[in-house]
This record gives sequence, C-alpha cells and structure tokens, in this order.
Amino acid sequence: MCSKPSTNHSNSEVYRVKPYFNVKPEEGVLSLLMPQPGELILDVGCGSGDLAAELTAAGANPTGIDLSEEMVKRARQKYPELNIQVEDVCHYRTEVPFDAVVSNAVLHWVKDAPAVARSIWLALREGGRFVAEFAGSGNVALLTAAMEQALEEHGYAWAGRNPWYFPTIGEYASLLEQTGFRVTLAQHFDKPTPLKGDMGIRKWLDSFSEYFFRDVTPADKASIFRAIEAKVKPYLEREGQWMVDTSRLRIVAFKKSV
Repeated sequence: MCSKPSTNHSNSEVYRVKPYFNVKPEEGVLSLLMPQPGELILDVGCGSGDLAAELTAAGANPTGIDLSEEMVKRARQKYPELNIQVEDVCHYRTEVPFDAVVSNAVLHWVKDAPAVARSIWLALREGGRFVAEFAGSGNVALLTAAMEQALEEHGYAWAGRNPWYFPTIGEYASLLEQTGFRVTLAQHFDKPTPLKGDMGIRKWLDSFSEYFFRDVTPADKASIFRAIEAKVKPYLEREGQWMVDTSRLRIVAFKKSV
C-alpha cells in the first residue's frame, strides 16, 4: 500500500513554522506542512484527493485515506495516479513510516480523538511531523445553540444529535503531548464562512438533517428551521449575506524520539 520510504529526512529546522498572518486561509495546511520532494506523506481524510494532488505536484509521495468509499471512488476517478485507500484512521496501521501526516477539515468528524492521535503517532517516523486544521471550540456555537433550543421547544431531545468534536487548544495540545508529540504550533481563530445561494441558513441546516433532524416530521422541521433562522439572523446575516460562525484549530506537532 505504501510507497518506498524516503531518505530525505531533513532536520526539523527546515520546517520552522511561519506566523499565521503569512499563511493564507486557503493555503494554511499546505503552507505549514511545507512538503519536500521525495517525502512520504499520509493525507488523513483525503476526500476528493485535491490536497494529495497538490502534494504530488510538490514532489512528495502521498497516500490518501478516507472512511467514505464514495469519496475514495471519486478521488480515484479524478486522480487515477494517486494512492487512495478506504481506511478508518482510528485503526489505521502501516509498516512503512511516513515523514509527515496532514489532515484538513476532517478531524472534527472523529469523536475518538485519542485513537486518531495514536494512529497518527504510530504512522510517523521519529521526528516526523503532524499538521492539521479542523473545527475547534466555539465552531457554529450560535447555530448549535439555536438548534438545541428549537428542537427541545418542539419536543425533540438534543442528546445524541451533535456528530462533532470541537476541542480547545488546551484539550488537543494536551492530548497530543500525552500521546508522545511535541506541539510547536497551536492556533485557534475565527473564520466566518459565507453561504452561497438564496436559501441562506436553511440550506446549511438541511445539509446536516441526517444528524440533527433525522426523526423530525416535515411540519416540525419547517417550523424549527424558521425558529432557528429568526434566532440567529441578527448575528449571522448582514445586508442579505449569511455568514456561518466557524472557528478553526491549526496544529503542528512532531513525534518525539523515544
């Protein structure tokens, strides 16, 4: 499954982290990772394969893994030359260690964070680096609070609906340190996301219906959506443009030598 190990194990000083203000939002993970030619890099939650393709263009040898068979199928169709596999990161193991592990906008979907951290630690060579960006504490807080209130007012319990893991910097950095990483960068920042289209927040809500509204009747759902929209509109809508209150964590960590 994995490619031949790279011999380009440069000193970690090569990967000195740039200040956040020099990193464009859309380039955050790649700019922090700074992939080197010949490096073996594991892309966790590779999705459609776009990041793995960028790693290849930089001269690295990426392996992409994703739990979704459908996404892996799409990635293979889009980039047939890439090594993309269906894998659960919680249980992923490799015999050939990677120089780096990268993950973009995925880890907040995996609630078993200790298992993820352990898998990533095991996948890295000594001194290898882990770079990630994902949703952090406070992400969509206004929306989830409004959803909880509206659901419970309509007689639906909130417990068990939220599929996400939104840690604070302290929580996640501590987890990585306990796993055996040296954390060199941990950033928590707001990154409001504009919504496209004329349906505003309702389209966003509908996209997560499988998690939050799976047992809600059509009539109740329409009423709940109206209640949520009214609750958050003063905070998330400006001159007809809806903005989701997203927050992100950026992490750079190195596997400490035993």
